Amino acid sequence: MTDAAGLPRVTPTTHVVLHDLAVRRDRDDWIVGRMATRTFVALPYAGARAVQLLGEGRTVARTAEMLRAETGEEFGITEFVEDLAGLGFVARIGARPVPDTAPPPASLPRLRPRHVRFALHPLLPVLVAALLAAALVALVRDPGLLPGYRDLLWSRHGSLVLLSGAAAGWVLVLAHELAHLVTARAAGVPGRIRLGTRLQFLVMQTDISGIELAPRRHRMTAYLAGIALNLSVASCLLLVLAATDPGPAGGTRSLLAAGLLLALLPLPFQLMVFTRTDLYFVLQDLTGCRNLYGDGLAYARYAARRVTRRAGPDPSRDLPAHERRAVRGYSAVLVVGTALCLAFMACVTLPADVTLLVRAARGLGPGHGLAGNADAATVLLVLGSVNVLWAVTWWRGRKARRAARR
Repeated sequence: MTDAAGLPRVTPTTHVVLHDLAVRRDRDDWIVGRMATRTFVALPYAGARAVQLLGEGRTVARTAEMLRAETGEEFGITEFVEDLAGLGFVARIGARPVPDTAPPPASLPRLRPRHVRFALHPLLPVLVAALLAAALVALVRDPGLLPGYRDLLWSRHGSLVLLSGAAAGWVLVLAHELAHLVTARAAGVPGRIRLGTRLQFLVMQTDISGIELAPRRHRMTAYLAGIALNLSVASCLLLVLAATDPGPAGGTRSLLAAGLLLALLPLPFQLMVFTRTDLYFVLQDLTGCRNLYGDGLAYARYAARRVTRRAGPDPSRDLPAHERRAVRGYSAVLVVGTALCLAFMACVTLPADVTLLVRAARGLGPGHGLAGNADAATVLLVLGSVNVLWAVTWWRGRKARRAARR
């Protein structure tokens, strides 16, 4: 027999077979998850103990009895098993298998943890720190090594600067995300790289759901791997610049300076934790929050409704004290940061993009020569494709979120 959700019916004598689950204690809770599907949940002691007892082959009734004896409280095991099945944690209820969904595909599936175990070696952060320290020493000795925006304009042909900058920038972005993927894979997390949007920004992002089950050092390494790669690339380029004969402007030195600047440019973006950057996940982990962004957004909406006296209950009231403080503080950062970002887009980025596109469109035609037409076409191609790609990615993400809510 099955219930309304199509699952095999759970009775007191039912044995439950669980999928391979990982468990890690986190403060007062336990993180329980299934790495294959990148699904995890925070449970209190009773829930984690129930998972353990069911996994050891106890019946539903026996599990309830043991929990009652250990905690002195009643525990709804039947509903709990149904919830676990809904999360995809249950393989069989009694003799009947539970329908399972295919796990999301991983990027670079042939890359095994043993291939990239070096990414979690304790010596690697020391090497990155030594490289950064050497670059800082070189910079202190010669402050002129620090590049400026003019270093990006290494050619008088704007289209060449734009194309090379876009190509180098996307290579660095891919390397940044591969650093996250490799580190997570070393910890046994599949990981998946895909395009996404953060407000008006088109980003490449790596889903490393499941890293929450890893030890803290591994989690922090995975979160900070991309920043470490950017800093390492920038440090190497700066050291090469320091060893390069200054000579006249242009040539190899100009390309090295442009590459150094491109490696450093994404780092300030990481401070925008209201867009869920790498540092956001570090902050979420350090504060012990389960969903800092989601809870912060819910509290911000509650605070906005208080102005109209239609607030309803405070969504943060049931959170532990340390989470409640972090969520309320983050909600202010979320509101202010988002407002400033959107204001900058409306006042600066959007008018600049429109102006460039209009100029490029006007620069096409028989009266502008081959070089002028090529330059205008390049601007239209690069800038237009980025904006179209952002719109398509945003729309697909919106549809995916709607499907998930349904």
